Amino acid sequence: FLPILSNLLTHETIGSVLYISPLKALINDQWERLDRLCELLDMPVVAWHGDVSSSKKHQFLKNPQGILLITPESLEALFVRRGTAVSGLMANLRYIVIDEIHSFMGTERGKQLQSLLHRIDLAVQRIVPRVGLSATLGDMKLATQFLRPHTLQAIRLIVADSAQQELKILLKGYVQSAEISLADEDDIENVSAHASKQVAAHLYQVLLGSNNLVFPNTRQKVEEYTDTLRRLCEKDGVPNQFWAHHGSLSKEYREDTEQALKDKSSSATAICTSTLELGIDIGHVKSICQIGSPPSVASLRQRLGRSGRRKGEAAILRSYCIEKALKPDSALSDAIREELVQTIAMINLLLKGWFEPPRINGLHYSTLVQQILSLIAQKGGSTAGELWQALVSEGPFSGIQRQDFLSLLSF
Repeated sequence: FLPILSNLLTHETIGSVLYISPLKALINDQWERLDRLCELLDMPVVAWHGDVSSSKKHQFLKNPQGILLITPESLEALFVRRGTAVSGLMANLRYIVIDEIHSFMGTERGKQLQSLLHRIDLAVQRIVPRVGLSATLGDMKLATQFLRPHTLQAIRLIVADSAQQELKILLKGYVQSAEISLADEDDIENVSAHASKQVAAHLYQVLLGSNNLVFPNTRQKVEEYTDTLRRLCEKDGVPNQFWAHHGSLSKEYREDTEQALKDKSSSATAICTSTLELGIDIGHVKSICQIGSPPSVASLRQRLGRSGRRKGEAAILRSYCIEKALKPDSALSDAIREELVQTIAMINLLLKGWFEPPRINGLHYSTLVQQILSLIAQKGGSTAGELWQALVSEGPFSGIQRQDFLSLLSF
């Protein structure tokens, strides 16, 4: 942000920067950092999402200067509710920054974002510079195509030089003798009875006294492991060091977990879903634990990037696989230890620096329908020709044929 801020300050009119984030929590985190940075520059920083008061939003609407931090959904609402006023609000827009750009690529939400970015250019009648940020990109060419589709202009790639970091990996396998969850048995003393409890016991042994992130693959497992680890703390008479974090928990509970991780006076481990995968500031994290095979290599890389951020410190990955006990009639997938093989393969791909390339050229008909309705709401009405030109012929839905477009309109 420093070069962008310097550019803003060199103009008589400060202008504005649009920062687009995939998460409200990331917006709140970045707002705290940028507000401190911009306080002495007399440059306003405004967070815009459902949890922010209307009065703060109106301040930006009256004087659209400084940095606006927003999600794609809130940006969409701005187009729909403010309509033709959008061109005036963004008249002095200097830059658009898309954080964690990899999380948008190849998704319906990403196609929506591409459309919104194009509609901004149409509203201000010029090309606004775009900046994409990510620590997890496997194919830079695909990233440039996503950031500015169909452009003839050269897109500048800036890749940070980083020293080869030491990586420590532990992979443990367990056999589940019966289909039973952590919550099915109240006897916390008998931790060796089932594989899930063996995993919990090992986590308790190696994580106590340090800050860590544990990623089971479901919200239910997050709750179960958190409960088991808390009961182990109670059994040993030590303060609780294990906290849950996922999207179904209240905002207040999630913030308590984040604050526990930031608190330097005590240790905390978060058992979480992808809600803590992206770049929210949670302080120093010693290790990452993955229970079951990760969703993707890119996701594993993103999670591992949370560990070992201090100079000279190794990144630590602990991976746990639970497989079914084999029987004469076991399925082939069980016999070959499918999850274990998949985990090993993903770790090897991670070490080679390979990540799944996103499919950025999907047609996304449902998103096109949504954008048609949004554009009509913004302008108070549009002809078929105007919609075609704005969204398809010159927009991000250029892969859709004219006849298919007309068929969508006729439904």
